[in-house]
Amino acid sequence: MILATNITLTYDNKKNIIENGNFHIHEKEFVFISGSSGSGKSTLLKSLYGELKAKTGHLFVNKIDLTKKDPLKLLKLRKNLGIVFQDYKLIKDYTVEENILLPLKLHNYDDKVSNNQVKNLLNHVQLTHKAKAYPDELSGGEQQRVSMARALAHNPALILADEPTGNLDEYSASVIWKLLRDANKLLGITVVVVTHTIPKDFLLKYRRFNIDDGVIYEAS
Repeated sequence: MILATNITLTYDNKKNIIENGNFHIHEKEFVFISGSSGSGKSTLLKSLYGELKAKTGHLFVNKIDLTKKDPLKLLKLRKNLGIVFQDYKLIKDYTVEENILLPLKLHNYDDKVSNNQVKNLLNHVQLTHKAKAYPDELSGGEQQRVSMARALAHNPALILADEPTGNLDEYSASVIWKLLRDANKLLGITVVVVTHTIPKDFLLKYRRFNIDDGVIYEAS
């Protein structure tokens, strides 16, 4: 699913954030990426969805080499990718159901299929009663549940989550962790999560990569 070989990541040719990164994430795995603040976790995640191109090395995500500029292949990758951000990134002028519907429209899903998918996802994240609400009318936990539903809408092969519980209370965080685990366990979606804090009941079950001083290594 993801293969990095000697990748170096930097911004505007300044100091390298990641140097000679090597790692492999298999299909249907649940993997954590951890490290101190500023270590390069989010930078690495940006490279995985093609926002940041590696300076050196090769990075394959779902068999697509992201170190080569190819807009069509990047578009193909994103059709099979769901992203969950710490700050939700919902469209404020769209209702909950319209936010979830957006990736389905972008990928030209049939209207009937799309509407059924949105209905099912609203039920899955327990927000059916908020379908017509706007993001500003929701709590942080509810907004992140909408973000999760949107990430799942187009049946992605891979979900990337950047500090998905960083702004949430304990209860809301537990709901998000369950949704991510279910996406992996029940739907077979590969899940990669960048986070400062890994829940105790997840810590020994899944692989974890640490980033320290620009070096990526697998934690034992």
